[in-house]
Order: sequence, then structure tokens, then C-alpha cells
Amino acid sequence: MTGESRSVLLVTHAARPDVRALATQVAAALAADGIDVRVCSDEVAEISAEAVAASADWTVVPADEDAADGTELVVVLGGDGTILRGAERARHGDVPLLGVNLGHVGFLAEAEREAVDDVVRAIVERAWHVEERTALDVSVLAGGECVHRTWALNEVSVEKASRERMIDVLVEIDGRPLSRWGCDGVVCATPTGSTAYAFSAGGPVVWPEVQALLVVPISAHALFARPLVVSPTSAIALELPGTATAAVLWADGRRSYDVPEHARIEIRRSAQPVRLARLTSAPFTDRLVAKFSLPVDGWRGRR
Repeated sequence: MTGESRSVLLVTHAARPDVRALATQVAAALAADGIDVRVCSDEVAEISAEAVAASADWTVVPADEDAADGTELVVVLGGDGTILRGAERARHGDVPLLGVNLGHVGFLAEAEREAVDDVVRAIVERAWHVEERTALDVSVLAGGECVHRTWALNEVSVEKASRERMIDVLVEIDGRPLSRWGCDGVVCATPTGSTAYAFSAGGPVVWPEVQALLVVPISAHALFARPLVVSPTSAIALELPGTATAAVLWADGRRSYDVPEHARIEIRRSAQPVRLARLTSAPFTDRLVAKFSLPVDGWRGRR
């Protein structure tokens, strides 16, 4: 449409020279089709301030929660860690997130490096659809008062801060006590996060379209200490009732908070999902096989 203003926010793992080169390529290709490419000021130093200043293909914006507001996509070049950083930028403006995997597994990415030209074409042609993923809202209470709030796309974990001591965690589901675990920690995850930390801790793989929340103990010394799959509307609470042992809360492995003594951590499904831009309708099974290199030789399928 003539005169239409379009923009995307580009988030990169810019410390890597190969990523910087690819970012420059993507920005130039999008700019050639009239799409303004924003880059956050905190990435400019890594991309090279001279390269950004000399290029008409970049618009530098402040590195704050408003960075993606008014854009149509947040485009991420990097691995899952970079995509989770992009999700932080995208969530405030409720903007879809499109990831190109330049890391190892890249479960959250929609495309691989070799398909970057196809990604640019899809962005120009608006050839994507949006898939909503469950996120978590987290509150930390101490003395009955909320002292910290955060959110997560993959998972929230409460872990011991000292290697030599376990933490004592009392698990509550929907206002009723379930069990008390002496453990290294507890992971509360979304279906999206079921293939991340929760999977490493022995939890199940949950298909993204399944509406559920996961509770996975880490190295628990208890008779009943199995991974739990609960209702998406369930209220999960983790209490630290025992003797004071330092614990830390992590959200998506990126944002940490030192948990006060005898605290209570409440986790619920967020009313605001994370929106992922999808280029294909490939089933999750294919992604699982590809990302984990699962052995499927000999499969014939239904005749």
C-alpha cells in the first residue's frame, strides 16, 4: 500500500562477527523494500557504532521496554537465549516474535540460517501467521507482601544458592498442600518450556497446543517426587518453610532474584501470552525429531 510505514525490531547475538554480517544483510534487504529496521542502543556497541551510523538501513532506538512498540515484528538472529531476550522486547508491545536460529538447538526459532532469504521474503510479503504460547506470571511474597514480580515464557525455577545444601520446598496446588521436598530446586514450566530446563530435569515433553503447566522437582529426596502436569488454570505455590537456606529464583534462565527467607512463590498462567510468528504449519513432531536428531529410520507411515 502506497505510503504505508512499516518497521521491525532486529535483535541479534551481535558479539559474533558472523551474526553481525548477517544482521547487516537482513537490514539492507528489508530496507530495500521500505521496511524500517530498528536496533536497540545496547546492541550498537557490539554491532559497531561506526557501521550503524554509516548505514541508512538502521534506526537506533533506546534499549527499553518500548523498543518494539509500533513495530509489526521482532526479528531475532541467534539461539534460544537471544530469542528469549527478544521475547522481553516483544512482550510489552504485544508484538509477534520471529527467530532465525544461529545457535545449537534453537527450539524457539522458526527458521535456520540457510533460510534467511526466505525469512526476509516472508516478512516483506507478510507471509506469516501468529501462534500464541502460554507464559507465566510469578510473584514472590515475604511476610504477606509481594516483594518481586516477573514473568517467563519457558520456565521459572527456584534453586538452592549453595552447592552443599538442599532447599526445603513445600508444594501447593490450587490452595492445597501437595508434598514437601528436600531438593536442589523446583522447575515450573509451560509447554513451550517442556523441552528446555524441565526436560533436562526429567519432565515430560508437552506439545505446545496442550493447555497445561508443569511442576518438575530437581534431585528431590522424597518418596513422591514425580513431574506433575496440572491444569492451565491451576495456582502453583512454592513455600520455603524450613531452616533458612539461600535460594534463588530464575525466570527463563535470564532474570534472577534472591529469594528471602521463608518466602512464598506463586506461579500462574499469564493473561498475556507470547506471540510467535510462524512461517509454516509443520507439526511439532517434525520439530522434535529435527532438533533432538531422533532416530526415525525405517518409518513407512500409514499405507
